[in-house]
Amino acid sequence: MKKYIKNSISRLVPFVLLAALSSSCSKDFLEADPLSFYEPETTFSTESGLQATLALCDKQLRNNYIHYGYSGVSVPIGTEYLFSDMAQYGKTDTGSNIADYANTIVPTTDYRRDAGGEHLYLGFLWTEAYTGIKNANTVLTYIDRVTTLTEDVKRKYIGQAYFHRAYRYLNLVYQFGDIPLITKILEVPKQSYYSTKKEAIIEMITADMEKAVEWVPEQAKIGYVGMISKGACRQLLIKCYLASGRFADAEAQANILINQSGYALVQNTLGIFDPGGNPTAWPITRNVIWDLHRPENKVIAANTEAILIAPNGGAQSFLAFSSMRIFGPNWNDANLITPDGKTAAPRFPSNDKTNYNAKYDYQRAIGRGIGTISGSYYSQHPMWVVNGVEDKVDLRHNSTVGNWVNMENLKYAPGAGGSATWAGQNFRMKDASGKLLAQDSIRDWYDFPHYKIFYHDVVAEANPAANDFQGATAGASAHMYIYRLAETYLLRAEARFYQGNVSGAAQDVNVVRTRAKASQMYTTVTIGDICAERGRELYMEEWRNVELKRISHCLALSGKADEWGNTYNKDTWDKQSGKDATGGSYWWQRIVHYTLYNKYPAGIAIKPGVKFYSMDKRNNYWPIPYRLAIEPNIKGQLSQNFGYDGYDAGVKVWDKWQDAVDDESKI
Repeated sequence: MKKYIKNSISRLVPFVLLAALSSSCSKDFLEADPLSFYEPETTFSTESGLQATLALCDKQLRNNYIHYGYSGVSVPIGTEYLFSDMAQYGKTDTGSNIADYANTIVPTTDYRRDAGGEHLYLGFLWTEAYTGIKNANTVLTYIDRVTTLTEDVKRKYIGQAYFHRAYRYLNLVYQFGDIPLITKILEVPKQSYYSTKKEAIIEMITADMEKAVEWVPEQAKIGYVGMISKGACRQLLIKCYLASGRFADAEAQANILINQSGYALVQNTLGIFDPGGNPTAWPITRNVIWDLHRPENKVIAANTEAILIAPNGGAQSFLAFSSMRIFGPNWNDANLITPDGKTAAPRFPSNDKTNYNAKYDYQRAIGRGIGTISGSYYSQHPMWVVNGVEDKVDLRHNSTVGNWVNMENLKYAPGAGGSATWAGQNFRMKDASGKLLAQDSIRDWYDFPHYKIFYHDVVAEANPAANDFQGATAGASAHMYIYRLAETYLLRAEARFYQGNVSGAAQDVNVVRTRAKASQMYTTVTIGDICAERGRELYMEEWRNVELKRISHCLALSGKADEWGNTYNKDTWDKQSGKDATGGSYWWQRIVHYTLYNKYPAGIAIKPGVKFYSMDKRNNYWPIPYRLAIEPNIKGQLSQNFGYDGYDAGVKVWDKWQDAVDDESKI
């Protein structure tokens, strides 16, 4: 069995806050006598200090997916999907401008409170990324003071720190564009930063990752799943090469990772078989896709596909992922009614002896969703069409084996508000006359990949007195994939596509499809086909918004056309605004073609009074947060993104990362 890092670390090391501002007071009576002094030179003069800081970096990776304190209603990874083609904000009862992003995403948004349970995590993603960068820089700044390290061990730690810094920066430049580059820990706060061009940052982290791939050992020598290995470094280097326009280099690295690094796609069932929350109501036929995504199976030795895992399991985790609650539809809402006007899906807790019938206990089977992040229509149907066929044989879209839930698969329940007339019949969106029975089809009615969002909390399920079975029906603490080999094939498909090798790209996509037992295969692919396959395979794993922006950049660098025949200029693809359907980036074209933003499609039911969903081309990047970054930087000037208040094309921006690094020590 593989060893993996537990989420609690035995030694928490304090860290230096970089560029933090604090107000001081000259009143002597406010100056407390410290009980002890924190001295980084002492803390980080030992190998254990470096190890603890890197362990903190490893642990923080999961924070980008879930976050303690707000995980019951929304999560950071959800924001990545709201700014993509695969999802929209589903809680239509929250406010009239719930997703009016074209107008509400502005630099002065209170980024400090945007993770308050209901809305976006823009500020959280900014601060969490820079926290990870700070911790990586701590290792890089102080490692030369640890004199007991061999050269190989020293290089391993440096390479792992490079990974953590590069991972954060690559995400940041596609979320926020040109940003401040920070590479070291300073002795005093710095308030005179200027932005660095995203291309320059990509150049720097690519060079760093080339060293990391050379210096960090393979997983077999690392010993623990969840620590950064050579395979994880190589996967990130592939993305850096793609972002740099070095497509042949990206393909070469993917070849090594696929053919020479000891990884292989899982082709058969593995590990334990979890039959699901209620096999009576929702039976699972054991299959490779189901087993591959059981959290317990992600960390075992038989899983030859896992490249990097974020461990998040056990009693000491404290970070339950309410995956079924957040990403599952609100199927038991009063807005779903039977054709004769009864509540369609009454709740049947297992301690209700009068009305309970296991056949209709969908709470245990599929969770009690509230539809915070609801799947777009594209993600439910068009994304699965290959060769003109919606491939329902594909195990990832297959309801017969139990992996995929179609709303029509659920059955009306008798009693407790249900209708005896319709008991046992399948849910329906409309009655025979065409009247909508699902009165809010954004939040209450959408199909979803059960195998991805089902996390089985057997501890909570065993407690019938639990409040509404939250633990059993909302989600659980669970290990998460960061990188898998399936993505490597799709990254190589990209690299081949940009070089004009569309048949080779199709072969890579088909490798992933073959494992999923899909009935339809490609003979040639567009970039849209590759993006669709990423959506099918990597839902809730990839940072969908970041990856679409990266692919937009790659398309502009390659000069290749998208599936609609559009080509993009590398100097202007991310500098446009407006809500019209023409122009913009490739990300924007996917928003135009595949989402509800800026349109009100026929047949979509939504509660009255809700201002519909809007997006602007300028939302290609989120604005640089005023209060978190611009306002405290009183001696410098950060560049605001195109289209937002404060944008000024004449502001000084570092074109070379070396110049930004040279300026760092100038206070």
